[in-house]
Amino acid sequence: MEDLLFLAQRCPYPPNKGDKITTWNILKHLGARYRIHLGTFIDDPVDWQHEAVLRDNFASVMLRPMGRSAGLTRAASGLLTGAALSVAYYRDAAMQRWVDDRLADGIRRVFVYSSAMARFVLNASGCQRAMHFADIDSDKWRQYAGASRWPMSWVYAREADTLLAWERRIAATFDRSFFISAAETADFHRMAPESAAKVGVLSNGVDGGYFAPRPDYPNPYPDAVPRVVFTGAMDYRPNIDAVAWFAQEVLPRLQRQFGPVHFCIVGSRPAAEVQALATDPHVQVTGRVDDVRPYVAHAGVVVAPLRIARGIQNKVLEGMAMAKTVVCTPQGLEGIDAEPGRSLLVAGDADEFAAVCARVLRGDVDLGQAARDCMLARYDWNAALSVLDTLFDGADPAAWPARAAAANPPALDHATPHGIGSRTT
Repeated sequence: MEDLLFLAQRCPYPPNKGDKITTWNILKHLGARYRIHLGTFIDDPVDWQHEAVLRDNFASVMLRPMGRSAGLTRAASGLLTGAALSVAYYRDAAMQRWVDDRLADGIRRVFVYSSAMARFVLNASGCQRAMHFADIDSDKWRQYAGASRWPMSWVYAREADTLLAWERRIAATFDRSFFISAAETADFHRMAPESAAKVGVLSNGVDGGYFAPRPDYPNPYPDAVPRVVFTGAMDYRPNIDAVAWFAQEVLPRLQRQFGPVHFCIVGSRPAAEVQALATDPHVQVTGRVDDVRPYVAHAGVVVAPLRIARGIQNKVLEGMAMAKTVVCTPQGLEGIDAEPGRSLLVAGDADEFAAVCARVLRGDVDLGQAARDCMLARYDWNAALSVLDTLFDGADPAAWPARAAAANPPALDHATPHGIGSRTT
């Protein structure tokens, strides 16, 4: 086996949230072909307990703590240097030394997840470098700017501009880059046409065996009141905005149309704004749970009311894989290859969202089996990651970009049926 350096901005184990699920599955897939050297940051102290799992699975591991206060201090330095704040956030001399040592040892293949981690190999020479951006993060900051007041609107707009410049620099420098969906890739082609030939799709998947409908999930709800459930990391701004909008705007309308119903928010590290929603007796905020599947299995409807989003929403894939009828906004659907009305339901404003949820709760519509069939057919992990099987083939780094581009031309023909560009949790 040959060696591969893999850099990720967040510890990939346990795979219990969007980016960690993706990185862990990529690592498993690449691990069948390479000895992997993993460099990553731990931003949740709970994850330190899994250090032994990582060291047992990889040839070498570099774990660095990522405290929020220290990270914000580093990020602020970007205002003085002109760097993107989210890139400055990850400045770390110890990680840089470890990466440099691995490259000095002769590692010639590098896979990077998240644009902030590219800083550690941006100037590396003599190696093949692949970048998985996942989402166009710069556009997410631009959405934040549009939804914020000054001065934060200025900060977010600056971040959008500086981060797009950084993303374009990476795409131009690396041999191959990926985004999570065809629509996301097409958007970046327009933003960075100079690198379009080297930018393609590396889609998310879903574990259909793990996220499967079963009759034996224990019921986590204490009564028979119907539940609407949302899952996701609850310190993530798009998720915070989504549940606040649903609780404050959609839930009252849904209760008037349907009757008693509770909204259950399932996810780790709920922000203060999320915790405050639980003052409503019809809203439950669970915080971290060992297993989200029982909450999904016993819910009447799964919702993804995202208004700020990019990429593919894992919460949508997982809900559909568990044969639940999912109701999402157009932003929550973007990037997902599923037909509205056939595999899931899409609603825009609060009135429409409430009306659609009421139909599902009344049993007027059930798309569960069609949803699962769609996931199994289109989002199998092995199929999604097959592009990686030949990614680093060939010994001559100079010839690699052309071969990679030929093996995986940018896919532009799988946009969502309504034709909107893409927007994960």
